Amino acid sequence: MSHPRAGQPAEPGDLVDVTHLVTAYFADEPDPAEVDQQVAFGTSGHRGSSLHRSFNEAHILATTQAICEYRAAQGYDGPLFLGRDTHALSEPAWVSALEVLAANDVTVLVDSRDGYTPTPAVSHAILRANGARVSTGSTSGGKGGLADGIVVTPSHNPPSDGGFKYNPPHGGPADTDATKVIAARANELLRAGLDGVRRVPFARARAAASAYDFLGAYVDDLPSVVDVAAIRDAGVRIGADPMGGAAVHYWGEIADRHGLDLTVVNPLVDPTWRFMTLDWDGKIRMDCSSPSAMASLIARMTDGGSSYDVATGNDADADRHGIVTPDAGLMNPNHFLAVAIQHLFGGARPDWPDTARIGKTLVSSAMIDRVAAGLGKPLVEVPVGFKWFVPGLLDGSFGFGGEESAGASFLRMDGSAWTTDKDGLLLCLLASEIIARTGRSPSEHYADLVAEHGEPAYARVDAPATREQKAALAALSPSAVTATTLAGEEITGRLTEAPGNGAAIGGLKVTTQSAWFAARPSGTEDVYKIYAESFRGPEHLAQVQEEARAVVSAALG
Repeated sequence: MSHPRAGQPAEPGDLVDVTHLVTAYFADEPDPAEVDQQVAFGTSGHRGSSLHRSFNEAHILATTQAICEYRAAQGYDGPLFLGRDTHALSEPAWVSALEVLAANDVTVLVDSRDGYTPTPAVSHAILRANGARVSTGSTSGGKGGLADGIVVTPSHNPPSDGGFKYNPPHGGPADTDATKVIAARANELLRAGLDGVRRVPFARARAAASAYDFLGAYVDDLPSVVDVAAIRDAGVRIGADPMGGAAVHYWGEIADRHGLDLTVVNPLVDPTWRFMTLDWDGKIRMDCSSPSAMASLIARMTDGGSSYDVATGNDADADRHGIVTPDAGLMNPNHFLAVAIQHLFGGARPDWPDTARIGKTLVSSAMIDRVAAGLGKPLVEVPVGFKWFVPGLLDGSFGFGGEESAGASFLRMDGSAWTTDKDGLLLCLLASEIIARTGRSPSEHYADLVAEHGEPAYARVDAPATREQKAALAALSPSAVTATTLAGEEITGRLTEAPGNGAAIGGLKVTTQSAWFAARPSGTEDVYKIYAESFRGPEHLAQVQEEARAVVSAALG
């Protein structure tokens, strides 16, 4: 159930005490014997809170030293791009990381404006620095000189959280082969009381760092990937809400440098995010795919007084997108992904190779499957996590990669790589390109897809699970599912590996002709997540969800 104040403005009692939060970062020491206080990389880096001793200075010092050792072992001795978002813990962690990087003689490139850096701008910078050496997979001269990066961000998570992501030379999120090594070494350093961590004073580390114009390099390069000229010439009126995040200065520069009719509707940055409306559970969370978190922007667009053709939102590191239209309000991320794919592969990118594939995570809508089939384009279904799209976006075999949590990226106009991490700015601009080229909103285009392919009902719910049950769910085999039907239909697939690449999905997916569900354990809570969809309406979806719990319970014994 939603919190009674979901979608309502935050009140003083909802706000984090920033002074207490930052003090805890420096003063509190994690206990390496406690699992919840160790370094642990999820699908997008290590995350935690200083208030829970899961994101403190010791974690960042140890993790940065582990990254230095990892990159040295891999032969990466090029520059490291270091960015941060607007969370209160991001700048302290950025400082800690810089002190360790400098002590390890790493050439560090930091923002020339001493500002905030979106995740896609770091990915873009890495790929520009490495050029054809990574896009072709050629390292014939060795791995020397290759650049990589770190982004200090917990993405859309609450103001009390901190996050730390490593992006290797391919520009995307580090895969588990890398993060397992880094996390293991970081926890070893924690257990050793940080013995082995090299560090110099911040003044010396900052003086040693070099400046890089993340904003200029990214914004000036946008015409190579999105039709900004069409947006400008059509006079598309855009309202962009950075939601207090790292995109705050990027949107204004995009408007100025490309002559767009774009207004930054909320230029405020405040580490408490006091201007936010509460998310579904009563927490402040910068989730641009959540109707509750986006309530103020939705109201601005749908109250009849808006002058914008489209409004957009981004999370704190701008790797996610939210699309709001006057006729439909906030689009479900799955809906916009389907429209984006139809537009890009339906003729908007004539110079892309005919072999370019469509990538989706296995918990994204089956509407994407139907759109891909209608286009005659190959679809690749991968486990949850954007890292699975990196190789395909890098070599151009994926034209598009997207996930249901409002994260996606796609190729440049010429079919080469743009970013290999999620790019919320890019997808927001794509919504304007669609309007400019067609004269119709993305939500109107989605209505066309529904008329052609049917209307799916989609939802995600959580169910309680112990740590042992979560481990068992992650290790299930297809044979553990003994049911033959789901919600009145014959089961057509029982999957514990993604069909697109054979990688373990860390859970279970069951499919029928018109519905599916997937169950995955949460990495942070004692629950498992059930994603489900039906093309037979909300009542059938509810039946799928109910039987999904029974199927999972039976499989877990």
